[in-house]
Amino acid sequence: QVQVVESGGGLVQSGESRRLSCKMLGDSLSLWTIAWFRQAPGKGREVIICISQDSESSYYEDSVKDRFTISRQNGANMVYLQMNNLKPEDSGIYFCAARRPSLCSDEASLYRYWGQGTPVTVSS
Repeated sequence: QVQVVESGGGLVQSGESRRLSCKMLGDSLSLWTIAWFRQAPGKGREVIICISQDSESSYYEDSVKDRFTISRQNGANMVYLQMNNLKPEDSGIYFCAARRPSLCSDEASLYRYWGQGTPVTVSS
C-alpha cells in the first residue's frame, strides 16, 4: 500500500528556516509527482509547490518563490521542502501529495495519496 508521510514541522521564529520531509512508502518515488499543499488556519488547502517526475519544479504561490525550494532524492524515496526566511503567513499544516502522471497540477483532486500533514507555526 502506498503512503506518504510528512515530518519536520514545528514552531519557528520569523526569519528562520525549516526543512520538511515527505517519505514515500510502498512504491518507488521515481514514478510519482509530488506536491506540497498548505492549509492555513480557517482556510482551505492550497498547493504551493510541486516537483515532477523529472525534477522540474512548479511554484503556485508567488510569496514563496524566492524562499522555498523543493527537491527529491529518489534513491531514498524522499522529497524535501526547504523553507527560508519564514513569515507568520507561512503558518499552517503542510501536506505532501502524490500523483502518478508525470506533470504537476494545482488541482488537489488529481493527487491520489496524501499524508496526514505536519504543522508549521511561525511566530513574529
